[in-house]
Amino acid sequence: MGKHEDLKFYDRLREGDKQALETLYDKYERLLYSFSYKMVNNPEAAEEVVQEVMIKLWKGKGGYSPEYGKFSSWLLTVTRHTAIDYLRKQKKVSTEEVHTEVELHDSEPPIEEVLEWKEKGERLHQAMKTLKREQQLIIDLFYFKGYSQKKISEKVDIPLGTVKGRIRLALKHLKSELYEERGDLQ
Repeated sequence: MGKHEDLKFYDRLREGDKQALETLYDKYERLLYSFSYKMVNNPEAAEEVVQEVMIKLWKGKGGYSPEYGKFSSWLLTVTRHTAIDYLRKQKKVSTEEVHTEVELHDSEPPIEEVLEWKEKGERLHQAMKTLKREQQLIIDLFYFKGYSQKKISEKVDIPLGTVKGRIRLALKHLKSELYEERGDLQ
């Protein structure tokens, strides 16, 4: 499914087509889960974030436009913001809350999925190693720790424009690195 097909399914989704939502879910669920898991570090929370992103898609919150770039990039941005919102809510929850639900041990993802995510994570980790040290730090703070660009600027003590430039250059480098390795851009 290419860029144009994503847009076609997104347009159908906006018209209330449940099948289009299912198609987009099937295509992006693993990517969104992996991305959100890296941020929230909890499998159930990552699933909740993905669910919330799909609900936002269905309800039409924060509509997509091709002017924003690739659909997948926009979807990852929505996921990132949703994960950050989730983390903020968790900080508000009292540490004394009573746990009434029984944890189920069989809720773990199948071993095949775990191995696939580890492999993808390793490819990304290897690609990250090719970045300059300051780019690695900024990408980690921005995408994996949920810092805003302004907070990164303050933490690392560099101008906001420099933070934005390093993120842009790092993403461009990662994209070309992963494209070179895989021969495609999925």
